[in-house]
Amino acid sequence: MESIGLVEINSIAKGIEAADAMLKAAQVDLLEAKPVCPGKYTILICGDVAAVQSSVDAGKGIAANSVLDDFILPNVHPQVLKAISSTTPITEIIALGIIETFSVASLIVAADTAAKTGQVDLVEIRIGMGIGGKSFVTLTGDVASVESSVAAGAALASERGMLVEKVVIPSPHYNLKQCLC
Repeated sequence: MESIGLVEINSIAKGIEAADAMLKAAQVDLLEAKPVCPGKYTILICGDVAAVQSSVDAGKGIAANSVLDDFILPNVHPQVLKAISSTTPITEIIALGIIETFSVASLIVAADTAAKTGQVDLVEIRIGMGIGGKSFVTLTGDVASVESSVAAGAALASERGMLVEKVVIPSPHYNLKQCLC
């Protein structure tokens, strides 16, 4: 399984410079590099663990004091990348879980933890565009699985000081699904 890494920077200019350094530092694939609200820049890469580590280190070295958050996930859950690109087909939402964070990096790590904790499906990972720089993940499954997954992901985000809120809705109204998928 591939690993992923992300560097979240509070300067768009430094973010672009860091993205260039990250791509030059190691053989990694660029999954996403873009500005997000409010004036931050995120760079998401994948590759083998050593390459991702070298690349993230290079980005952090260039951005230095502008780095807001970062991570390396050496064994990312397969649903995480699908949820980031909103390609998860969901036909039924039994229980709905939401984890909301202040940073993109903390949210992706929380979503990975949630996916690995219980039998849940990640619906979407929404990354900081048009929502004041916050990010959130929605997930579904049976109530017990959603509760344990949300608790685990939220605990991780809380340890990093990045948790905004966590919610579990045991039986969401059927019309809510059209707003989520």
